[in-house]
Amino acid sequence: MIDVMDGGFFTTVQDGGRSGYRHAGVPVGGAMDAWAYRLANALVGNEGDEAVLEATMAGPTLRFHVETVIAVCGGDFPCTLNGRPLPLWKPAIVRPGDVLKIGVCRAGWRAYIAVAGGIAVPPVMGSRSTYVPARLGGLSGRPLQPGDVLPTGAACRHRVAKPLRWGLARSASRYIGGKTKTVRAVPGPEYGEFTPESRRQFFAARYEVTPQSDRIGYRLFGPALALGREREMVSEAVVFGTVQVPASGQPIVLMADSQTTGGYPRIAQVAAADLPVLAQARPGDCVQFQPIAPEEAARLYIEQQQRLGRWVATIRRQWGGE
Repeated sequence: MIDVMDGGFFTTVQDGGRSGYRHAGVPVGGAMDAWAYRLANALVGNEGDEAVLEATMAGPTLRFHVETVIAVCGGDFPCTLNGRPLPLWKPAIVRPGDVLKIGVCRAGWRAYIAVAGGIAVPPVMGSRSTYVPARLGGLSGRPLQPGDVLPTGAACRHRVAKPLRWGLARSASRYIGGKTKTVRAVPGPEYGEFTPESRRQFFAARYEVTPQSDRIGYRLFGPALALGREREMVSEAVVFGTVQVPASGQPIVLMADSQTTGGYPRIAQVAAADLPVLAQARPGDCVQFQPIAPEEAARLYIEQQQRLGRWVATIRRQWGGE
């Protein structure tokens, strides 16, 4: 068991998401930064899609009741274990009574805390992910609070088998820093209905991430975008990374917990490979959209997954696995 001494700003249980229910209006959800999520799980020896804690802006303080292995990946958060600095992107052994404290992020926006065996809250609709708008999954469908107790699952491996060389911190976290996040995007279904100037501005200007941004969507601020002619739009499918433009002309990038349909014109779709970059954007950061073709977006995603697979395989070998 793990005691929650402080829940942080907004810490939830997340896994790979809740697939197969979009037809009923339930989004996939899951970890916003799939890159950091998967590597955190690999670092603690978890073989599959185990649940972790996703912390936003300021992390939790946790007391452990069992000996286990943990890893913290994602944004640049100051972490201490019993008051001593704990490096990110590396596994660490914790023992009964140890206290992990994760502070306020210095760069990026989200951290992923993985535990050997995963966070073993009951699955809801096939997933342990927390979907706060519907109070589904996680711990009573809400962020962590002081006094909560988190169960952990049975670990596949319970110790770090040998001295390890984890070269992840520099290579895997390159997308975290910087005030401007460049994300590649494919023109959306309604892209051609925007004025030529709006189409130019969308890919030329920088849009600021406003404080009115969360796991549902990022509201951006920059040059207003306009349709060539006003029209009523029937609700259409939207997914993680869809960029909609409401009547205000200020784009909204839909994130992991967004609705499954929307009635605003879709000017673009962010490439899946760049969703982790968006997940680490914080209020005040700027987003620069870069146009690419659908074929290029697919190629980038395949290459990213292959690279991630190589990292995971390397980690498993260092664990002593196959």
